[in-house]
Order: sequence, then C-alpha cells, then structure tokens
Amino acid sequence: MHDLKAIRENPEAFDRGLSRRGLPPRAAEILELDGKRRSNQTDLNEMQARRNEVSKQIGGVKKAGGDAQPLMDEVANLKVRMAELESQSKAVEDDLQALLMGLPNTVDEETPDGPDEEANVEIRTWGTPRTFDFDPKQHFDIGESLGEMDFEAGARLSGARFVVLKGQVARLERALAQFMLDLHITDHGYTEIQTPVLVREAALYGTGQLPKFGEDLFKVDEDFYLIPTAEVTLTNLVNGQILSEGDLPLRMTAHTQCFRAEAGAAGKDTRGMIRQHQFEKVEMVSIVHPDQSEAELDRMTLCAETVLQKLDLPYRVLALCTGDIGFGAKRTYDLEVWLPGQNRYREISSCSNTGDFQARRMNARFKGEGEKGTRFVHTLNGSGLAVGRCLVAVLENYQNADGTVTVPEVLRGYMGGLEVMGMGAGH
Repeated sequence: MHDLKAIRENPEAFDRGLSRRGLPPRAAEILELDGKRRSNQTDLNEMQARRNEVSKQIGGVKKAGGDAQPLMDEVANLKVRMAELESQSKAVEDDLQALLMGLPNTVDEETPDGPDEEANVEIRTWGTPRTFDFDPKQHFDIGESLGEMDFEAGARLSGARFVVLKGQVARLERALAQFMLDLHITDHGYTEIQTPVLVREAALYGTGQLPKFGEDLFKVDEDFYLIPTAEVTLTNLVNGQILSEGDLPLRMTAHTQCFRAEAGAAGKDTRGMIRQHQFEKVEMVSIVHPDQSEAELDRMTLCAETVLQKLDLPYRVLALCTGDIGFGAKRTYDLEVWLPGQNRYREISSCSNTGDFQARRMNARFKGEGEKGTRFVHTLNGSGLAVGRCLVAVLENYQNADGTVTVPEVLRGYMGGLEVMGMGAGH
C-alpha cells in the first residue's frame, strides 16, 4: 500500500517510481479519487452537523408549541441525502483501495534499472564450481538411479509437478531443513515459529499476493488459501498490531510446506524438482525499525549465504533490477546456487526489503519511546533456503561417478553418521 499523503505532496515522484517498473503514471487517477473521497467526507460532516443542529431546534420549537414539521422534514431529507452520499463514498473508497492494492511497491534508488532478469547485477560470487572427471548428471537422473525420487508416483497421486521422495533422499531433505532451522535459531538469532499453511484472504492481501496474483494461489474453498510461502503467516503475525520500539527487531523463521500453482510456468522446468506445486522452504522474516531495514537486508542475505557456505555449495549474489524485482519489494538480492548438471546458476533464495509497503496494507505499527503517535514498521523476508532446491544442489554437487552421493559433512549428524548415499545395507 502507498502513502496517500506522499502522493499528494509529490505526485511526480510517485509516477517516476512507477515508470521505473515500466508502468504508466497513476498519480492523477489516485488523486482524483482521493479528492472525491475527501470532498464527500467534508459534505457528510457538514450534513451531520446540520442534522444535529436542527434536531436540537425541533425540541425547542415543540416545547414552545410551534410547528416543528418543516424542521422534521429537513432532518428526514438530510438522512436520505446522507445515506446516498455514504453509499457513493463507499464506492469511491473501494475504487481507491482497489487501485492502490493493485500497484506494486516503488523501488529503492539503489535498485538497478533494467527490463528483465538479463539486467540483474552480479554483486559477488562464492566458491569454485567443482571440476568433474565424468559428465555430471542432473538431480532427477541421480535420484531416480538411486530409486528414491519417483516422479511417476507423484503424477499418479497428484498430477504433474509433484514428486515422491524415499529412503535416504527423503531423509536428506529433512536433514537440510533441520540444519537450516538450527543454524538460523542458534547462530542467527531467529525465533522458530510454527504456523498454519491455510490462511484467510486478508492475510494474502496483507503481504501483497492478492489481489494481483490470485492465479498463482491454491484456493481451498471460499474462506481458505494454501500459503505460497511462510512469509504470509510470519509477516501477518503483526497484522493490526502496535508494537513498542523495544520489541524491534522481531526475527522469525519457519519451516513449512508451500504451494504454488505456477500459473506462468508452462513449459519451464517440467522435469525435476526445480518448480513444483508443493515444496518445502525455510523462511526468514524480520520486522524492524524503519531506520534499520537497509542494514537488516544485508544481514538477512548473509544469513542465507551462510547456509550455502556451510554446505560448501558455490553461489552468486545478484541485485535484482526494476524489471525483475517482486511486487512488494523495494530492493532484492537473489542467491543463485551452481548446478553442475545444468551447468548454470539457479535461484535458491530471494531476500527482500519491502519497507513499509506491507505494513501499510496490514496496519502494522510501532510506538517510539516518548512519542505520541505511531509509525509503520518495515518488513523483510527471505528464503533461508528453499529446501527442495537445496536438495537438488547437494545431489548435483556431491555426486560421484559410481552413482553414489557424498553427504556434506555438516549434514552427517542429521543423517545418522551416513557419509555416502547409495552404498551398503542402508540403501
């Protein structure tokens, strides 16, 4: 949601912000609706004052034995006109809210300009891709050869873009999620949260998935949607709340199933686990003081990077450009992990600062010490990491020529001491 006061004060700056995203100007349309809404409210206030004044006069006229009918007729007429104006005002308010809800966040000045992902800027790389003395396989070939990644069974159960994991591969995915949670809780100061995966519509409006991206969501019935990410539930924990400044920052992490319709992904990544309808993710969310959100984005990104570093998986960090950044984000860093089977980097985490964009939609505020009023918090979210894609990266980077997979050292404690997958009686 956008700050109407800021749009009134500098409509040109608002339109410049939209133009950086390749969108047409909308300030004039917003201000026209805002003007109607404010004018209607002024008229309603004046009518209400007149009705109160006349109502008082009626009692005096009746007490004096005079004819109060003209005054009573005026009150009745005012009541009808006020009802009509309230109906018009609600329609204008609904139109204004719908317009504002459908517009993306304005991007930060530091966000690079560009039309699409090709204009994203590489910030840094970490690690050196492994040199293989054999042709590295893709994860689905590895998993299927181990007999523990079954896409046919997933399709029989649920259709395309589902998978059944078994045995050591299933345990490896669980190990990855546990490792990420333990790292974020113990080393990074996040509080583990367990949340529902079913939410009501209002929660998705709060974080910006609705109204614009309804086709990407799974709607269960008239009341519930499956979450596309725990960003929705974690961020909405402060929906409608007034926090004290001393409560900030709030840092939360959750491991959940996530569900996405992948409405625009026809023909993309049709094989394997890169783009699934159901997947696991460890999410990080921070609720912070406005002065701290830029530093918090750097901190959150480093937390996600640390997961990859401890797994010894090569990656790069990209600053997303204006044509590729998400709807609610002001600034975003993507982490892309190296996949030798594809011979390319693929996204495994996206860390974003949304500023007060989500907070305004949720009316999430804080009160500073000694301050009379309240201010909107800033919210940030990031994958820490996408568990399924991390599983893909481990299988491809740690594969061996004989079809086995070496277990990364940091995961062996979660795997009962197992060092190599696909060998011995444990397979």
